[in-house]
Amino acid sequence: MPNTPAAEFAARIDRLPTSRTIWRLITLISLGGCFEFYDLFLTAYVVPGMAKDGMFSDASLGPFSALKAIHSPGAGTFVFALFAGLFVGTVAFAWVADRYGRRVIFTYSLLWYSVFTLIMAAMPTGFWINIFRFIAGIGIGVELVTIDTYVSELIPARARGRGFAWSQFITFCTVPVVALIASPWLLGPHNWRWIMVIGAVGAIFVWWIRQSLPESPRWLARQGRLAEAETVLSRIEAQIVAETGVPLPPPGEAILEVGKADYAEVFQPPYGGRTAVLSTFNFFQTFGYYGFAAWVPTLLIAQGITVTHSLEWAFIIAVANPIAPLLGLLVADRMERKWQIVCAAIGIAVFGLLFSRQTTVGPLIVLGVLITLSNNWMSYAFHNYQAELFPTRIRARAVGFSYSWSRLSAAISGLAIATFLGLGGGNNTLAVFAFIAGCMLIVILVIAIFGVRTRNLALEAISH
Repeated sequence: MPNTPAAEFAARIDRLPTSRTIWRLITLISLGGCFEFYDLFLTAYVVPGMAKDGMFSDASLGPFSALKAIHSPGAGTFVFALFAGLFVGTVAFAWVADRYGRRVIFTYSLLWYSVFTLIMAAMPTGFWINIFRFIAGIGIGVELVTIDTYVSELIPARARGRGFAWSQFITFCTVPVVALIASPWLLGPHNWRWIMVIGAVGAIFVWWIRQSLPESPRWLARQGRLAEAETVLSRIEAQIVAETGVPLPPPGEAILEVGKADYAEVFQPPYGGRTAVLSTFNFFQTFGYYGFAAWVPTLLIAQGITVTHSLEWAFIIAVANPIAPLLGLLVADRMERKWQIVCAAIGIAVFGLLFSRQTTVGPLIVLGVLITLSNNWMSYAFHNYQAELFPTRIRARAVGFSYSWSRLSAAISGLAIATFLGLGGGNNTLAVFAFIAGCMLIVILVIAIFGVRTRNLALEAISH
């Protein structure tokens, strides 16, 4: 298929000013990510209530209780089930967004999540809760890969960093929301079923308000659907001109994208090396991210804080989640993406080790906030980075394969953190954070040595 028209559409997108229209589209897309984050972070707040109701007893867990042989408590199986589903969603089904379009898959994966989360919330035993958490996780896995792909293709090159920082700000606003809902001030951990239901119902509402989202013009043009791409992009251009009152500048150079949408291309030069780097990075970064985020109340309890107070302090730490992407707006397009990832990983390692040595509330909260800021700085930077490194024709499947390794390690992290925490029969937070620091060292070396430059470059230039 001739690719010149597709290249011209990409050049037209990259010359757009970042007006209200662009930010509105990013916001609507990012609302879908709220429900992955809601589901990821509710773990930390519902586990105490689930444990109290016997969901992690041997009888309730059924076959999953066998994991206690590796000193992993029942809460670890709950974390494992979600991330196992996310792994299957990203590695097995991310390609559907390349085949059927960003908008369609974006919508139906969210509905999938809602339906199976509602079923999960009604299940009577830990075994069936874990089964339906796994199934719901498949939908979220597809959703987040599609969001990264979607955002990267709609925003101009010079603002891609800020676009992803804003996108992550929207999604991270969910974290203090779920922390507040689950806090003793509102529902509390004993109403853990209702906490799950709220996320599922909210996802249905967001699905409804996002029906006006356009398909990615880049994807449409690449599929040869030029008339549809023209309709979508012309509408966006007209809205921007109406908002700014200024004619659009002429498009820059149209960079050809040559190649077939073949899964094998993900593993062939020049993309095979990038796939290997991102897969290694994703496998290890997750131990740092979810090793803390999914276990905040439990880690606070391990440091001597009571259950009730741990949820209160965890809410304070959770409020810091959206702050990092907001601060990131200041540097997102001024600092090379790879170095943002490296600096954030250093912060996670250092602040985590310091956290493990504290026993008083003040330092624990301050260091918890600093770990959270570092985690979320790395999050928005790498979500941007991995979507930039591949061409439109294979972007979703390449990101899905690379990102799937983080889902696999996140599934393992629930078991690993629980195991390290229980070393020696006690609450060993130092072992937890020493393990996390080792993972961050690998992240630093891989990205610093093998990461490529992407800042201010058109997607087609990076992939070319």
